[in-house]
Amino acid sequence: MSARRKARELTLKALYAYEISGSDAQQISDDVISTSQIKEEAKRFSQTLFEKVLQNIEKIDSLIKGSVKSWEFSRIALIEKNILRIGVCELLFFSDIATAITINEAIELGKKYGEKDSKNFINGILDYVAKRLKKQRFRSQMDVDKLG
Repeated sequence: MSARRKARELTLKALYAYEISGSDAQQISDDVISTSQIKEEAKRFSQTLFEKVLQNIEKIDSLIKGSVKSWEFSRIALIEKNILRIGVCELLFFSDIATAITINEAIELGKKYGEKDSKNFINGILDYVAKRLKKQRFRSQMDVDKLG
């Protein structure tokens, strides 16, 4: 298993612990991420990802809500919700990670930790979000080009 996949797993565990415990984010990070036995670079990635999700959770959740058709956001299982949060966060803020890798890694987390059909649900939502973000970025670039 790659170091980044392990880091994503740690991030998922930290987000889950944060949601169910109500503990301080720093305490969760210290308990889950900092004490892990993975490479330092992977720990830093996990920590950054965890912090980015929490700092931008409203925007991330809004994108997920706008992508879920005929399904209440509150009905999404916590594991799947946090996998989606990780994926959307990567799509938004980690331009050095290819979209296909982000989606594939989220699907793998879904297979390992989610329900039977999680992988299809996660794939559909993240693919939809990725296409929306690509369209928005294209429009923004077109607006910039008009100014120049």
